[in-house]
Amino acid sequence: MHEENKAAGNGCGKIRSGAQNGAALLALMEKTGYSMVQQNGQRKFGGPPPGWEGPPPPRGCEVFVGKIPRDMYEDELVPVFERAGKIYELRLMMEFSGKFIGVCVSLDNCRLFIGAIPKDKKKEEILNEMKKVTEGVVDVIVYPNATDKTKNRGFAFVEYESHRAAAMARRRLIPGTFQPWGHTIQVDWADPEKVVDEETMQRVKVLYVRNLMISTTEDKIKAEFNKFKPGVVERVKKLRDYAFVHFFHREDAVAA
Repeated sequence: MHEENKAAGNGCGKIRSGAQNGAALLALMEKTGYSMVQQNGQRKFGGPPPGWEGPPPPRGCEVFVGKIPRDMYEDELVPVFERAGKIYELRLMMEFSGKFIGVCVSLDNCRLFIGAIPKDKKKEEILNEMKKVTEGVVDVIVYPNATDKTKNRGFAFVEYESHRAAAMARRRLIPGTFQPWGHTIQVDWADPEKVVDEETMQRVKVLYVRNLMISTTEDKIKAEFNKFKPGVVERVKKLRDYAFVHFFHREDAVAA
């Protein structure tokens, strides 16, 4: 008992009651002016913070922190994270495990993959259907069938205004709960786009071209791109209805 009190006096190994936790969180809210609400299995601190004007921070401003001790709460976490900068929002999951903290850039994925879509549906039809049952839809990406351009490939990507909007939509669209056009669709997170650093991009000399006809040849593609500037294309690699066009110089690839 003596050792436990000693540890608590040093600020280590302290065990707080529910009332003490509540008081600490209320004190944090009064001190910072941030709001705190609990929703969907997580407690949200801020989002937006007091006095915030304008849109939320862009993608890439969020980090994921894992393996937080179960007895550590916002009143202890916020001061630590604020050392790096002003917090827009902190979302604390209500179940934790582990003792050591791991940090990585959050994927902040805003895109869902929707499969088993009728192939005769157009982009506008899919967009309207998604807007009927989910909120925050920004765009729908649909690829035409390789052999019949009047049809889609049976899947689409739905872009949402935020990760939260995408997560709520994913929950809403769980197979069996929603059947657009009388079909049971497949729903999952889309593979996030890889972020390529500027230095690497400055060396890229290859263009990706899609929605080509199956009958279009590599020579035809090369000839079309050489019309911009004769002799700039090194080679073309075509796979079904898409191709990679390799240029001798990056400036020509950018111009094309």
